[in-house]
Amino acid sequence: SKILVDQHGESYGGSAGGAVVVDGGGGSGIHEIQGPKTAVECEDQRLMSRMTLEEKIGQMTQIERKVSSADVIKKYFIGSIVSGGGSVPGPRASAENWINMVNEFQKGALSTRLGIPMIYGIDAVHGHNNAYNATIFPHNGSRTCQEDRCCNSSEVRATGIHYTFAPCIAVCRDPRWGRCYESYSEDHQIVQSMTEIIPGLQGDVPSDYPKNFPFVNPSQRTKVAACAKHFVGDGGTTDGINENNTVIDWNGLLSIHMPAYLDSIRKGVATVMVSYSSWNGKKMHANYDLITGYLKKRSNSK
Repeated sequence: SKILVDQHGESYGGSAGGAVVVDGGGGSGIHEIQGPKTAVECEDQRLMSRMTLEEKIGQMTQIERKVSSADVIKKYFIGSIVSGGGSVPGPRASAENWINMVNEFQKGALSTRLGIPMIYGIDAVHGHNNAYNATIFPHNGSRTCQEDRCCNSSEVRATGIHYTFAPCIAVCRDPRWGRCYESYSEDHQIVQSMTEIIPGLQGDVPSDYPKNFPFVNPSQRTKVAACAKHFVGDGGTTDGINENNTVIDWNGLLSIHMPAYLDSIRKGVATVMVSYSSWNGKKMHANYDLITGYLKKRSNSK
């Protein structure tokens, strides 16, 4: 929920908790939306009604850090930035270097007409491995013996970043898959148990919080938004070929590859990343029935 942060997790130019939105209409500038559902959704609708097509396209676009600047973000209304592997502010960049970079990008976003904050995401899957001196854990295939579910989020937030593309909850069914090491196990029950990293990253969902709504604890300054990936069946492709076709019937998909996503949703995961792979010949990004019909509607994911 922080817009700008310093190395100690303190915010400035933002709110101490809750969902933060920015008023571009001449008001106080920034105000806090209370409540997990209706107020935020009303604010979203209000902003959407005011946005131009160019602004909507920009908000749906995520660009790489290397081509990012405050001016680019302001010009194209960019909604999100990503650091890929090795994409860092500079050699041996300190946490302060990261924070200064992220905040500079954020200032560009806040200077746009509607002042919508940008989201900065990074692959901190087995530690914040892009950051110098961060704690690096074994890859997921060796992590099922570990209990510390909070270290990742603390170190990501220490660099001013609010969003990690983790956990990878693929169920690897063929060891020839080049990304099999990113899977916790070939056993979906073990993968399901490892979704407990989500409340470690985001915070435990309160008992009175609406079910299946994203939740990132605004009162804990070490928490980040998580991302369950890659929906769905990416670990079951034919011959283990990356981004290939997963051939399996509906019952098999539900019993092997889907359970960890349902657990993730119940634990309030903030986002779900869709896979580049296919299911029975249909590209996942084009699969309306699975993404909208099942993930968004039938599972009641918000």
